Amino acid sequence: MRDRQQTWTVPTALLCVCCAGWALAAEPPEPMENPPTDAPAAASPSKDSETTSIMRVTKDYDLWIDVKRKLVIVDGRVCLREGQLEMFACPKSTKEHESIVSVNCKAQFVHAALMAVGAQPGKPVSFDPVYRPATGPVVEVYVLWQDEAGKKNRVRAQEWIKELKTQKAMEHPWVFTGSGFWTDDSTGERFYQADGGDFICVSNFPTAMLDLPIKSTQANESLLFAAFTERIPPVDTKVRLVLIPQVEKKKAAGKAEKK
Repeated sequence: MRDRQQTWTVPTALLCVCCAGWALAAEPPEPMENPPTDAPAAASPSKDSETTSIMRVTKDYDLWIDVKRKLVIVDGRVCLREGQLEMFACPKSTKEHESIVSVNCKAQFVHAALMAVGAQPGKPVSFDPVYRPATGPVVEVYVLWQDEAGKKNRVRAQEWIKELKTQKAMEHPWVFTGSGFWTDDSTGERFYQADGGDFICVSNFPTAMLDLPIKSTQANESLLFAAFTERIPPVDTKVRLVLIPQVEKKKAAGKAEKK
């Protein structure tokens, strides 16, 4: 039995966080040895603001939220440099054979973190009775890493994905669709579907947490994207993903709209 994610609200998401043992602590992210600490240029804070606005979400996973800049940080490793793709990133020990990055975090916690910084999920792709593309707020994804020479690098995640038709970097954005839940009828236990691997997808899946808002098949013979091998550092390189949802700013209460 499948349930949709509409039952997720910010209070519900944060309650899930607390019940799962999330211990929010104000601290700069330091999950890697000599980690890259640069954020995208549009969101580079001072040291003081970084220290006070970034919170580590849990000691069990490499996940942080920046409440001031409205972004989510998750760490992982390069797991694939060659071949066709269905994902850009997956949770560790799920779909590394078709993803470039594996992250040390379950997708459900990243979902809650995105909601905690103001993003509201849309709807996953549907195919029945007709194709309807994935919807939701656009989420920019940046990859940060440090190469063997110690140089810090930062690129949009699309730069690591090659569109097979054009042989150029993928241009399409990701949208926060939110995946959904599956309930085991025999036990009543609920499972967040994207935890099975469908974290940041480049093929359409109704179970995706982030998906492309275009028609992108998951049939092996017709996959649209592949790893951009020459742009990707060696397998096992530690990386940091920065997810920045495009969240509309709420209008201040009592302020009249300008005509």
